[in-house]
Amino acid sequence: MSTMKKFLLIFASVLVLALAAFVYFRYYFVFGEGVKAGELNYVVHKGYLFKTYEGKVIQAGYSNKNKSAMIQSYEFEFSVTDPAVADSLMRCGGRQVELHYKEYLGALPWRGMQVYVVDSIISVK
Repeated sequence: MSTMKKFLLIFASVLVLALAAFVYFRYYFVFGEGVKAGELNYVVHKGYLFKTYEGKVIQAGYSNKNKSAMIQSYEFEFSVTDPAVADSLMRCGGRQVELHYKEYLGALPWRGMQVYVVDSIISVK
């Protein structure tokens, strides 16, 4: 084999490995895990090509901007990959929930539209 062919083979191998590492860290590496609590607003099953479960939790809190306390809400939008978890959540609309989630750096169409993926329900009140 000539030197040029060896170089191209090594270059292509390094390029494929770099691309595989990028895809893994961007879409499959779990960047963070945690628990969010709040009032479950909705969970829906939607999508054109890939039907995914999407939901939203409203987290109420207080803000102390400009030295005047006011109520402020935060929205936590998430996807659910497990149909059993999504079915349980669909029955909990309007209730206080604690959800365990995994955070990814990028969303995949078959996993959901959000980078936060709920994998279990900790509690429902």
